[in-house]
Amino acid sequence: MRQGLGSKLGIGWQLHGDGGTPRPGEAVAPDERLSWSWTIGLGAQHVVAMFGATFVFPVLMGLDPNLAIMVSGVATILFLLIVQGKIPSYLGSSASFVGAVTVIRAGGGDSSAVTGAILICALVLGAVGVIVHFAGAAAIHRMLPPAVSGAVVMLIGFNLAPVVAETYWPQDQWVALITMVIVLAASVLLRGFWGRVAVFLGLVGGYALSWAFDAVFGPITAPDADGNVSTHLRLDLSGVADAPWFGLPQFHAPSFDLAAIIVVLPAVIALIAENTGHVKAVEQMTGSRLDGSLGRAIFADGFASALSSAVGGPPTTTYAENIGVMAATRVYSTAAYWVAAIVAIAFGLCPKFGAVIAATPGGVLGGITVVLYGMIGLLGAKIWVENRVDFADPVNLLPLAAGLVAGIGGVSLQITPSFEFSGIALGTVVTLAGYHLLRAGVARRN
Repeated sequence: MRQGLGSKLGIGWQLHGDGGTPRPGEAVAPDERLSWSWTIGLGAQHVVAMFGATFVFPVLMGLDPNLAIMVSGVATILFLLIVQGKIPSYLGSSASFVGAVTVIRAGGGDSSAVTGAILICALVLGAVGVIVHFAGAAAIHRMLPPAVSGAVVMLIGFNLAPVVAETYWPQDQWVALITMVIVLAASVLLRGFWGRVAVFLGLVGGYALSWAFDAVFGPITAPDADGNVSTHLRLDLSGVADAPWFGLPQFHAPSFDLAAIIVVLPAVIALIAENTGHVKAVEQMTGSRLDGSLGRAIFADGFASALSSAVGGPPTTTYAENIGVMAATRVYSTAAYWVAAIVAIAFGLCPKFGAVIAATPGGVLGGITVVLYGMIGLLGAKIWVENRVDFADPVNLLPLAAGLVAGIGGVSLQITPSFEFSGIALGTVVTLAGYHLLRAGVARRN
């Protein structure tokens, strides 16, 4: 009976072989595990892989990174339970909301308005998961064909370019430049696991470099995060000494603002694309058929994001960094993800750790984001290439072209004196509505 329940929850792992390193060419299945000593070591790798991005994105959104780390562990456990252990995955902080959150804050929105908008978006994502579970995976492709989903992911990434140029990079251009070089070099020149954690290496390198520059050159005169020019240290650790070793993160309740919600909603499309891509990647690696679990995966991500934002945390998504760890090790055991989740929860209960994260210099964030935001945008192009989107077809070309320029260029449409469509929201509406209306018009004409 216990084994049956454990199997249904995805926690009834069978020992693979003798529990040691798999033989060459062998893979450890999701419902298998190695010895607990090996599993704990693999779990630690997953923590390092998700670590950089999971706390960088909340910092960029003005949310508590300690809470983000903790809820990422809770979200991962929920995901594994909902998908019944069939899809090994770590749920870290999502980058798809950073642009929309920047718009909300520029309009005067606070953290409660940000998390309230994310909560509604997460509930919509969960509802999509339920629909996909009962209607089948084909429902996604009808609603969001590759041409549309690729365009939306692209504009979400490239819409963030001004944030790098105007907010982070000017705070310390040389640290930003060197941090960027570290990320690029590590991702290309290092092999296996270390290449997969290039962002983390760039973060550590830039952090250390800022400390060294302060020691050698002294304070810098440059803009801060608010654009105010002053003379200050690049790395201010004054808050670390005062932070306790143990304590709860900063929880807060969401509030709901219609304009903020509309700005955030296009991120649902990006999350659907991310989850679908993750499931397909795991399907290819493990040789399992997972179409029947896609709806569960999307619902689980929506449910986890809703829970996170309800207490003041960021949205979550499946992490490509951790897929890389699985590809390198050929160990797909969900037991390693349980270990990683438990470690993340423990990290989240250490405010001193959060204070170290919050002290990350702006120049370091500039070097990291110039790469990350570009990568998000190019993931949209990757969707087009992989699905061979035909741009000779004007139904594909024209609405996507209009939507991208509207979204990336910050075109606005004033609806009422107090409400307007702009940026990502307007670009998504133009792309989605334009594509489906033109496609329907062509079908009727023929």
